[in-house]
Amino acid sequence: MAVAGRIEPAERGATRIADRVVAKIAAQAAREVLDVIPEGGAPPRATVTVHQESARVRVSVELGYPGDLGGQCRAVRRQVTERVRALAGMEVPEVAVQIERLHADAGAADRRRIR
Repeated sequence: MAVAGRIEPAERGATRIADRVVAKIAAQAAREVLDVIPEGGAPPRATVTVHQESARVRVSVELGYPGDLGGQCRAVRRQVTERVRALAGMEVPEVAVQIERLHADAGAADRRRIR
């Protein structure tokens, strides 16, 4: 029960989540979706700009080739948006996915030659 002139504990102060913390959430979310890092590839990395209650995210990924690059990028955007919203309580108006490198799947190349 609130007493006149007293501020409830939940209403005091402010919470600020550092950009690097949101970036770690975003990178982990991308890893969850991509499942497998191509052999010789690097795990997803993220940079974030936080402004008040929103975060703009850039995720760099390395993907296997051949594959559905557009589908994988859509899945990364969706997962990053959902996880940042759920864990940090921030809106995510933009998730830019940058494909840094493609890693050829040697087995897939062999299968294409056989046909």
